[in-house]
Amino acid sequence: MNTKELSLSQTEVHKLLASASGDAALLHLYIKCGNDPKSAGTALGMSGARYSCAAAALRQLGLWPEETQLPRPANAPPQYTETDVLQAMDSSQEFRLLVGEVQRVLGRILTTEELKILLSFRNYLGLPAEVVGVLVSYCKERAHRRGSSRNPSLRTIEKEAFQWAEQGINTLEEAAAYMQAQNARYTRMASLMRLLQISGRNLTPAEEKYAQSWLDMDFDDEALQIAYEKTCLATGGMKWAYMNRILTSWHQQNLHTGQAVRTGDKGPARTAQAQTQRVQAGSAALGEFERNAIARMMRESQEEE
Repeated sequence: MNTKELSLSQTEVHKLLASASGDAALLHLYIKCGNDPKSAGTALGMSGARYSCAAAALRQLGLWPEETQLPRPANAPPQYTETDVLQAMDSSQEFRLLVGEVQRVLGRILTTEELKILLSFRNYLGLPAEVVGVLVSYCKERAHRRGSSRNPSLRTIEKEAFQWAEQGINTLEEAAAYMQAQNARYTRMASLMRLLQISGRNLTPAEEKYAQSWLDMDFDDEALQIAYEKTCLATGGMKWAYMNRILTSWHQQNLHTGQAVRTGDKGPARTAQAQTQRVQAGSAALGEFERNAIARMMRESQEEE
């Protein structure tokens, strides 16, 4: 077993603690020491199921080694025909049972076109029937959680199926780890929306991009609250780009908690204030015309921010 010097970033530590998976943390440490993931099960005394769960958790945390990631499937699946569907129904009890389960979950009879899509999940993406069943249930729950009263279409489910295939989610353990990660993300996003006093609507794509980037930076709620208050005080309301500049500055300084921000913030606001003080001190010997010009320039700079 390789035992090279181990170094973990703060982000890695936070992700592992948040996962609450001892096996995932142990596997990550094993790999970070330079060991081959394929030998981890034997070396760490993990059963196949435990290893699969730990590996799936690391994939969802973004901590799985890139060189072992699975290749992405092509974007366009083959065009299945009605004959293909009839042959699958006649020859595969597994497919017949899957069709029945999906119809039960969605509460309707699938059309021929939908059956073709379902067939592509198995034949093209290579997703086992039990994983497809979990996928459909997950998409239905997600749609209802977002406020929709209708069940998702197979076209909507197809988009998620491609994402699962791209991430190598083809076992129940990996599906469970993915759903746990997504539920944690949803909970964290809902908490952030409450903090930003957003209710009664979903985030726009641009807003969600900002919000997700802040969560990926691993800020705690107190740091986000401070950034929000600074934004409102400076701009009179919630300005996403302004708040993003604050948080990006803190991230670059490795300030991700409220306590760290209060004691170590050297962001743009303080820098600008210090610059103003230096200019004011240096302009004491200037004439009135020059001092007025400098003051006007500083006001215009602050207004642009």
